[in-house]
Amino acid sequence: MEIKFSSEELQEVETLKSKYPDSKSALMGVLWLAQKKFGWISKEVIEYVAELLNLPPSHVDGVVSFYTMYFKKPMGKYHIQVCTNVSCLLRGGEEIYKHVIEKLGIQNGERTPDGLFSLEEVECMGACGGAPMIAINETYYENMDVQKVDELLSKLRNGNGQSL
Repeated sequence: MEIKFSSEELQEVETLKSKYPDSKSALMGVLWLAQKKFGWISKEVIEYVAELLNLPPSHVDGVVSFYTMYFKKPMGKYHIQVCTNVSCLLRGGEEIYKHVIEKLGIQNGERTPDGLFSLEEVECMGACGGAPMIAINETYYENMDVQKVDELLSKLRNGNGQSL
C-alpha cells in the first residue's frame, strides 16, 4: 500500500495547519486523518506525516507512542473498546470484557484472524452515566449487557453494521 494522501486529504491537512501558528500544532489531527486512511500508524506513516509537517520523525513517533488513540499495529475493521473502570466495572463491564474475549477468541490488543475485530480494555471513556459501555470504532454503546453485545457482534459479523 502506498503511503500517500489524496489531493482532498492534502487540502484537509492544509486546513488543519492553517488553524495553528505552526505545523506542529496540527500533528494530532493529521495523525488522526492518517490512521483513518491507513488503518494504523506504521513507521512509514510516521515518516510521511513528519515530512508533510516538516517535523522530525522522532517527534511524530513520540506523539504516536504517548497517546493510546493511535494504533501502533493493524487493528480490526471493528475495534471494540470495553470500559472496565469503576462505574462500568460495578455494572458488569468486567463480565462484558471477559465475554468478548471468550466470544472472539482474542486477548487485549489482538485482532481476530479474519481481521474483522480487535479488542482493547480501556479505563474510562466518559460515559459513566450509561455504564457499562463499549465503543466500536467511534460509536458509543451505553447500558450494555452480554446479550446486547452478542446481538451487536452478530450484526457486525453478518455485515449489517455498515452504519457503525
